[in-house]
Amino acid sequence: FFEVTLQKRVPHGAGLGGGSGNAATTLYAANELTGRPASNAQLLEWSGDIGSDISVFFSNGAAYCTGRGEVVEDVPPPLPLDTRMLLVKPPVGLSTPMIFKSLDLDRRSTADPLQLLAGMTQAGKISPEFCVNDLEQPAFDNLPELLQLKQRLVKEGGDAFDAVFMTGSGSTIVCVGDDTAPQFLNEEQYRQLFVSPARLIVRQLGAWYQHSRTAAAAAVPAAAAAS
Repeated sequence: FFEVTLQKRVPHGAGLGGGSGNAATTLYAANELTGRPASNAQLLEWSGDIGSDISVFFSNGAAYCTGRGEVVEDVPPPLPLDTRMLLVKPPVGLSTPMIFKSLDLDRRSTADPLQLLAGMTQAGKISPEFCVNDLEQPAFDNLPELLQLKQRLVKEGGDAFDAVFMTGSGSTIVCVGDDTAPQFLNEEQYRQLFVSPARLIVRQLGAWYQHSRTAAAAAVPAAAAAS
């Protein structure tokens, strides 16, 4: 048995994979504490049996996922890891089963995900045409104020944001290109929003994910030694 203390930082019902990340970290830690009896490939396979969104955490951090999310293919990070992002989430969450039940299959995008990924990777930056999330439709249908929040972030973010989109099944809106919160988020009606800067992270083979500040600090001595 393991005694686990969870310090929850990623909000529940945010579409950010917080719960899945907790499960993946627990599985990884249990394997480490027992002498690594399982390989990463085995952990990846088992994670798909626990939950569909857990498997991606056993990639290198950037992955193309298919199936239920359990089929994971490592890809090079399509964006620089220091890309600035802002996460904005209203206090209300969205039920994933409800969102999928509300999905109108006739309104889905016909874009090829691999072509979107290739375009983003080639460009080295993000833009609205690469940000396709078919779950925005059912999320906005069920929570119209979420659509209003996205539209206002697009409008008042101006040129600061390269792209604004909903992540997962919601209800977090991701703003890419800057991590400065627009002034309107200080209005009384938005005081209860979760607003946080964010960065992209990957992991090294045989290691687990580190906070971007920790990873950056650890890289300084190595860079100095190399010079």
